[in-house]
Amino acid sequence: CDFKRCETAAAKRKADWNLYNDYRRILDRKDIDGVIIATTDHARALPSIHACQAGKDVYAEKPLTLNIAEGKVLLKVARNTKRVFQVGTQQRSMEMNQIACRLVRTGGLGKIKLVQGVEYPSAALLPANTPEDPLPEGMNWDVWLGQTALRPYNQQAHRGWMGWANFSGGEMTNWGAHGLDQIQWALGMDATGPVELWPMESSTNAAYANWPGGGNFGSIGFRYANGVRVHLNLPAPTDLMGGGRFIGEKGQIDIWRNNFKIDAPGVTLELPPQEEIDKWHDKRALWQAQYHMKNWLDCIPTRERPHADVEIGHRTASLCHLANITRRLQRKLTWDPEAELFVGDAEANRLVDPERRKGWELPKV
Repeated sequence: CDFKRCETAAAKRKADWNLYNDYRRILDRKDIDGVIIATTDHARALPSIHACQAGKDVYAEKPLTLNIAEGKVLLKVARNTKRVFQVGTQQRSMEMNQIACRLVRTGGLGKIKLVQGVEYPSAALLPANTPEDPLPEGMNWDVWLGQTALRPYNQQAHRGWMGWANFSGGEMTNWGAHGLDQIQWALGMDATGPVELWPMESSTNAAYANWPGGGNFGSIGFRYANGVRVHLNLPAPTDLMGGGRFIGEKGQIDIWRNNFKIDAPGVTLELPPQEEIDKWHDKRALWQAQYHMKNWLDCIPTRERPHADVEIGHRTASLCHLANITRRLQRKLTWDPEAELFVGDAEANRLVDPERRKGWELPKV
C-alpha cells in the first residue's frame, strides 16, 4: 500500500528484492512455500486466508484478526487447506513460559481461585469528520483502508492506527494478545473461551493520555465454564504486561515474558539449565522471536502443528475482542464458546461480525 516504504527498505539494505504493490502476485508464485504476514490488524485476515488457499504455509503476526468472525473463517480455511499456521505470540516458544504455564495447567497450585490480568486499554472509534491530509507519495489509501469505510486520507488514522477501533483493538489486542494467551494456555482453555463476561469498575491511566482517542479503560471480569474467574484489573503498564497472576490453593505465581515469580511454599519447579535461562535473558542476544519463527520453519516439512497454531491464535484474539465488546456495551454478556456467538443478544452479535466494505468480504466456507 505504501510503496515508497518498500523502495526505501530495499535501498537501505542494498537488497535485490522483488517488490509488489499487490500481495496476490506473491501468492501466485510457485517458488514460494511460506509467507510472513505483518500488516496492520485490520488488514491481516484476508491475506492470511488467501495465502492458505494458495497453498502457502503462514506465519501471521498477532492479533490474528480484527473481529471474531474473521477468525472463524480463517480457522476453517487453514484446516481445510491443511496449512502449517503459526501466530506470532512468541511466548509460546519461551521455555520459562512453558514451565510456568504447565505448572498451573497440571494442578501444581491446586484449584485456581482467581486469575488477574492487566486492564489493557481499548481503542476508540475514529471520528467521522477527520480532516483530509496530503496523500503521501506512493500510498494506495483505498487498499490501506481495506474492509473499513472509505474516508479521505488522514495522517492520524494512518500513523496512529493502533489507537482507533476502526483498525485495531488497541492495547487489549496488542499486549493483551500475549497476556490473555498466557491465561488461556495456563488454564488449559486453548480451544474454548469464557461463558460470561461483565464490566467492573472504571478507571483512567495517565500513561495512555497521549494515545489517539485517549485510550478506553475499565476493568473486565469473565468466567469459564469450570468456574475459574479472571479479572483484568491490574494497572497498565506493569511488569505483568503480556502475562498474568494465578492465585491457587497452594499459593500464587506471576507469569510474564520468559519469566515468572512463584510464592507457593512447598511447590517446586524444575528449571532448565542455566545456559538456557541466560540465553533468553541476554540483552545482547539476537531477536528473541527467532526461536518461535524456527518452530514454524521446523514444522513445515513435518506438517506438525506449531506452538501457536491458528486455532490458539484465533481463540486468544477472540478473548481480546470479547473484552473490548464488554467494555463497549457496559453490561453483562453470555457467550457460547462452541457456537462463538452471544446468547440472545443481537446487538452484541453484530460486533462479532461487523459490516465490511464491498469488495473486501470474507469468503464463504
